[in-house]
Amino acid sequence: VADDLGVGYYRDPDDFCEMHPDVVIFCTSILSTESTINKFPIQRLRRNTLCADVLSVKQFPKQLFLQKLPDNFDILCLHPMFGPDSGKGSWKDLPLVYDKVRIGEEKSRRERVSRLLQVFEDEGCRMVEMSCEEHDRQAASSQFITHTVGRMLGTMELEQTTINTKGYESLLSLVNNTYNDSFDLYYGLFMYNKNATAELSRLEL
Repeated sequence: VADDLGVGYYRDPDDFCEMHPDVVIFCTSILSTESTINKFPIQRLRRNTLCADVLSVKQFPKQLFLQKLPDNFDILCLHPMFGPDSGKGSWKDLPLVYDKVRIGEEKSRRERVSRLLQVFEDEGCRMVEMSCEEHDRQAASSQFITHTVGRMLGTMELEQTTINTKGYESLLSLVNNTYNDSFDLYYGLFMYNKNATAELSRLEL
């Protein structure tokens, strides 16, 4: 796949870091992020490397980056709010949330962030600049509840009928968009977003 894309592929993170990439994007599960960063040879990267993540929760990676990365590293938190099912055909008008947590003052570093964000904009994403804290607050009452209801409906093994209503079609679509996701993702949405507990309590009421 890497050859087809014309990019280099490295199995060893040390070899990857020796290439001194300008940008490193951690594409990990929520649950494995901390152990991945702890094992990653950050000391081999350039002093002004831009590090980003694409987790579905945002305060957790923000705090982790601020704790683990050198002070002169740039930090950009990203959340493409779609997955392999909802974004399968196109990314047009799908939200990409981002927070420029820490970006150096140099023009070249700010332009580097803009070029990375432009990748998503060129694909038609709706660009939403939002703090990590506000993202998690809103996501708890949208994404987490969506996944919760979708997983609940998924256990019911709902089937197509010959007299589907529009509402029932929406429920089937919800199951298709959420139930195929791993339980680790759902568990991470709950455990690593402090707002999720309150939303779950409201649902139980």
